[in-house]
Amino acid sequence: MNKFKTILKLFFTMLKIGLFTFGGGYAMVVLLEHELVDKKGWIERADFYDMLAIAESTPGPIAINSATFIGYRLAGVLGSIFATVAVCIPSIVIIYLISLFFDAFLSITLVGYAFKGIQACVSYLILSAGIKMIKKLDKNALSVTLMVLSLGVFIAFTLLSISFSSIFYILIGAGVSLTVYLISLASKKFKKGDKK
Repeated sequence: MNKFKTILKLFFTMLKIGLFTFGGGYAMVVLLEHELVDKKGWIERADFYDMLAIAESTPGPIAINSATFIGYRLAGVLGSIFATVAVCIPSIVIIYLISLFFDAFLSITLVGYAFKGIQACVSYLILSAGIKMIKKLDKNALSVTLMVLSLGVFIAFTLLSISFSSIFYILIGAGVSLTVYLISLASKKFKKGDKK
């Protein structure tokens, strides 16, 4: 019975997140953090950022991957199914309703203004989520160097119109971090061997 209550809470929480966030996964990060960490306390903040890293690194939208992860963590396979379905329902219903009268919908002047307002809000949500994550990251020499280099390369490639997938940023960052970790691990083992 307790698991059923958890699944219901999870379903309605994810339904609300899916319903009230425009602009996709990154715009959803702020609401996800507020609901899962601050309000419900289902996940620790450090684990939340780890979850985001995993959700971004795996194929599929970040919102769906996050919902699947938190659902599985709280209530197993059934929880992940309910959380994933719940976060998808609002988008499917809204897109279906819009598709029924798409041409008439776009010709309404107020709708055009509403979309411009939504674009501004989405930009703000993504920017605030990014700033919040940067503030709470573990700031060491490696993470700051990777962030500055990634940002510099991203800006340069954008200005020069060079196509470079974000997947490569993730893979290169993971490769560099793993290499540094393995070198530090080998160095510690070597120092222990010297002391003996």
